[in-house]
Amino acid sequence: MVLYTLYMMVFMTTKEVINTRQKRSASPTLHEPATARKRTTIQCKRAYQTAAASDGRRVLVDRLWPRNCRKESLPLDAWLPALAPSTELRRGFKGGALDFAAFRQRYRAELAAHPEHWWPLLELAEHGTLTLVYAARDEQHNNARVLAEWLEEELDRLDRPSSPACYAGRRS
Repeated sequence: MVLYTLYMMVFMTTKEVINTRQKRSASPTLHEPATARKRTTIQCKRAYQTAAASDGRRVLVDRLWPRNCRKESLPLDAWLPALAPSTELRRGFKGGALDFAAFRQRYRAELAAHPEHWWPLLELAEHGTLTLVYAARDEQHNNARVLAEWLEEELDRLDRPSSPACYAGRRS
């Protein structure tokens, strides 16, 4: 049901874009060059932070619902528990058996094995701001950051526009 809801969000957004392009009669073609497309943003935000209008589409990317958050009080467009790291991987990282580098590598392997889970997020990211919502305390070392990096790389690989806003506070 969640994947259907996400699919419908993508479909409706795509339909809106097509309708907008059809209304623009001054444009000679339906397809704009990649340089003229709107730049989009993928950002990460804790579930406990207040939602903002600039968040765009908000998608919870954790397997478990955030503690002490009522479902009615957390504004989300979708919850994709299948997109989160496996229970074994999550427990290994949280328990300290895996460092972040090993967690990142194994989670990226899980993402590569199941593109059907993250592919709809690429469509959302193309049409505006996408906010990946997570519950982890560590704002720099969590699954949402790895997923945002993965999606950015996929958008680049597919030559789709985007920006690495999720890494604005990250030190190099």
